[in-house]
Amino acid sequence: MTDHPRIPLAGIIGSPVNFSRSPYLHGFWLKRYGIKGHYVHLDIGQADLAEALKMMPRMGFVGANVTIPHKETVLKLADSVTDRAALIGAANTLVFKKDGKVLADNTDGLGFIANLRQNAPHWNPAAGPAAVLGAGGGARAVIAALIEVGVPEIRLANRTRGRAENLRHDFGAKVHVVDWTEAGEMLDGAVTVVNTTSMGMSGKADFTVPLDGISSKAVVTDLVYVPLMTDFLAAAKARGAHTVDGLGMLLHQAVPGFERWFGQKPVVDEETRQAVLLA
Repeated sequence: MTDHPRIPLAGIIGSPVNFSRSPYLHGFWLKRYGIKGHYVHLDIGQADLAEALKMMPRMGFVGANVTIPHKETVLKLADSVTDRAALIGAANTLVFKKDGKVLADNTDGLGFIANLRQNAPHWNPAAGPAAVLGAGGGARAVIAALIEVGVPEIRLANRTRGRAENLRHDFGAKVHVVDWTEAGEMLDGAVTVVNTTSMGMSGKADFTVPLDGISSKAVVTDLVYVPLMTDFLAAAKARGAHTVDGLGMLLHQAVPGFERWFGQKPVVDEETRQAVLLA
């Protein structure tokens, strides 16, 4: 028999997963760079996840992204885990090696920083404190990334204080926990302000933290990107702050995976953004 080169496959694993815009993003890049490959939705339940990860390399998959509810579980199933994924406690990017072994990584922090660098070029994270709202998986990625780029202090508030205290324990002395009832006060003097909660997302609870303390010199961003202009961002913009929506993080976090799987580092530009928005 003659060996035929396989067309590389990748996808987004989750359950449910049909909400993900990642297939439109990767499909756009595959077309842009003339690469023969496919990227698809993969609705895989928890009970089938381990077996699926074993089978996917044999089926021609070179990697995958991971979303809810599997981002923590895949760390236990992977053969190797990057330091940043271990620190964050979750993975969003898998690479299937030629021997079938699975590498788990987390590129959310890279995407978060790249989004701010691109859309707020003047941003200097080392110039002052950051204020982070929320203590879930997104917050863990954001905090790890902010520490890496030299933020001197991170003020953290979460509706359940215990979860915020866990992050302070994991990430160290730069993290200072603030009661949720005082979350509005921690914004005073913050150079960087980040909402990592689901508040303000379409179909979720409204954003209720008072934002009077946001400085006009602050860079403010929201991990939510549906809607693009959340109430949180609108309020910050009204106070003169520089706002950055969350869609860019989705775009930039996808770059390392695409490069590993398909051998081409894609460019995130306005055309890429519009391709995802209009999908």
